[in-house]
Amino acid sequence: MKLSIERAALLKALAHVQSVVERRNTIPILSNVLLEAKGGKLRLTATDMDLTIVEQVPAEVATAGAITAPAHTLYDIVRKLPDGSEVGLNAEGGDGQMVLSAGRSTFTLSTLPKEDFPAGGAAELPTVFAMQSKDLRDLIDRTRFAISTEETRYYLNGIYLHDTKVGEVALLRAVATDGHRLARFEMALPEGGAGMPGVIVPRKAVAEVRKLLDESEGPVEVALSDTRIRFSFDSTVLTSKLIDGTFPDYERVIPQGNDKILGVDGKGFREAVDRVSTISTEKSRAVKLALAKGQLTLSASSPENGTAVEEIEVDYGGGALEIGFNSRYLIEIAQQVTGDKMEFAMADAASPTVVRDSADPAALYVIMPMRV
Repeated sequence: MKLSIERAALLKALAHVQSVVERRNTIPILSNVLLEAKGGKLRLTATDMDLTIVEQVPAEVATAGAITAPAHTLYDIVRKLPDGSEVGLNAEGGDGQMVLSAGRSTFTLSTLPKEDFPAGGAAELPTVFAMQSKDLRDLIDRTRFAISTEETRYYLNGIYLHDTKVGEVALLRAVATDGHRLARFEMALPEGGAGMPGVIVPRKAVAEVRKLLDESEGPVEVALSDTRIRFSFDSTVLTSKLIDGTFPDYERVIPQGNDKILGVDGKGFREAVDRVSTISTEKSRAVKLALAKGQLTLSASSPENGTAVEEIEVDYGGGALEIGFNSRYLIEIAQQVTGDKMEFAMADAASPTVVRDSADPAALYVIMPMRV
């Protein structure tokens, strides 16, 4: 294999593929990226066996061929080369090495044969639909903060995607929960999505897709079965195994009859919670909300740090209520609010509270109170 390629194009592709590669690998080949050169293209593939990413970039191919090279080392080298460099890759020696040259710099890297690299069989993915990048970004951003990081409840370690109907309207719904808070976001079901299996997209796949969306403006093709999901961008394809588990019946934890309604300015509320929570203990991060007509008093206290109190004007006409929450959960939900107003629907100090965004009925959040 022998080729030359612009540094910028190679760096962008390597940035995408190397982030899938785990830093510590017991299987040496999984630390490598597969480089395949032919027909004016360099194709890069990386995998951790659950997640596979393939990207193609234009290159001047002198000799077609394929080799695998250490992903992180290759990325670090290319990252440190001068802007505008022309990078040469040469693995024609057949001695288990690849020479990378740029300007006056030359690097010799150990390689492994392409035959050792895991073959990515093309699985049958019966459900296929297209989404705009912006819609997929919203779907991820409004829910992923609530994904659980607790490995014992592995079925909560991702975003649950499924189709549903509200009345006659077909919807694509994304849900994430860690047992303390829940985030739900929905949009019109894309054409081709009807009858899709309910799937749990793992946290790592969600993070990698979100990175790719930062550089994508066009449509994204989503294809899935009940075991795999594939996201196809212009020149990048990311395929992931799905979490093999049953997502809980989240509808049961969304309360319907909460009658104490609080309307509050989202930005002002978030900043007030952030200020008051400075005092709360690192472990509990508890903030108390005391409600009276037209007024909300936020307070926090800890034996080491003292107390903090802040009052803000709100729209509230219900009876007096004191309720405590984890301040980080409140802030993370408030950060998702796109409109000026947040609406809290509460029942009492021990029951789940529903939070909505006044500007976006597609988003709904549930947060469990805590004792303070």
